[in-house]
Amino acid sequence: MTELQRDLPRITLGVLLIVGMIAASFWILRPFLPAAIWATMIVVSTWPLMLWVQARLWNKRALAVIVMSLTLLVVFVMPLGLAVAAIVDNAGRFADWSQSLASFTLPPPPAWLERIPVLGAPAARLWSHEAATGFEGLSAKIGPYAGIATGWLLAQIGGLGITFVQFLLTVIFAAIMYAAGESGAAGIIRFGRRLAGEQGEVSVRLAGRAIRGVAMGVVLTAIAQSGLGGLGLAICGVPFAIILTAAMFILCIAQIGPGLVLGAAVIWTYWSGDTVWGTVLLVWSLVVVTFDNFMRPVLIKRGADLPLLLIFVGVVGGLLAFGLIGLFVGPVLLAVAYTLLQGWVAEEHPSAG
Repeated sequence: MTELQRDLPRITLGVLLIVGMIAASFWILRPFLPAAIWATMIVVSTWPLMLWVQARLWNKRALAVIVMSLTLLVVFVMPLGLAVAAIVDNAGRFADWSQSLASFTLPPPPAWLERIPVLGAPAARLWSHEAATGFEGLSAKIGPYAGIATGWLLAQIGGLGITFVQFLLTVIFAAIMYAAGESGAAGIIRFGRRLAGEQGEVSVRLAGRAIRGVAMGVVLTAIAQSGLGGLGLAICGVPFAIILTAAMFILCIAQIGPGLVLGAAVIWTYWSGDTVWGTVLLVWSLVVVTFDNFMRPVLIKRGADLPLLLIFVGVVGGLLAFGLIGLFVGPVLLAVAYTLLQGWVAEEHPSAG
């Protein structure tokens, strides 16, 4: 007991030193953590694809890593660059539209609007009032918020540059992980076994299943759904198809779906007088909106069965915590924690029974 009391200061200082070193390491690595987590998710979920590519490139790991890295650049970095270029190129049009709102006048309300039960009469009166006063009253109401909205928009555009750098870091980290995937996986499994024995190794494998489940059931479905929706927008001549496709991708990741964007595009097409392309886009939108009902269950069976509410909370929380890249990091972290907790609860103890 006396010897333990003598060693107590040494033990306390040793623990504090270890905690301080861990905290300092996380503080230094903090700017790189979102990109590293996202790269880990990508590598874990696409590792079978990388092995497939390697087998067809004469089993050359370097060639497979180059192909996978270039693919990631095309999938992640290029769309963001195109979206930024589209915003910059059309900045003048956005400014012209905002200036034209002051002189825009609404036509009189249609006769059928008043015949709508309950809401028809109030909607017609509001429409008539706005048509009579124009946008002057509305401009006076939203004027105090214009500066706030402008500052927020500039901050979001400036944040795209940081997101672009995060994407590049993600590709670099993924390339390193592809090159040394087997040794990295073995090291993580050894760490899990050293930390919690056999159960630690099982937890590491469950975490891999959760990552693959998010990637297969959520991200891949969102890529396919938003890609099909963007193809329909481009064919039907809807402007800003690239930006709208990016918006659909974010909505699909958040489990909201592309219906909001596609519905607005269909209304705009009919409003423009192009009924033929409007009908084509309407039919295509119905196919795209229901596409995930067939694709997601098939993909989720290959990964982990995760609640959609968990994915939605992870998307929103990740977006608030990490920015745009948090759309992917948030669901992965929550999915891993949920899967590990579920495995721990379902664990059968020898004493039970």
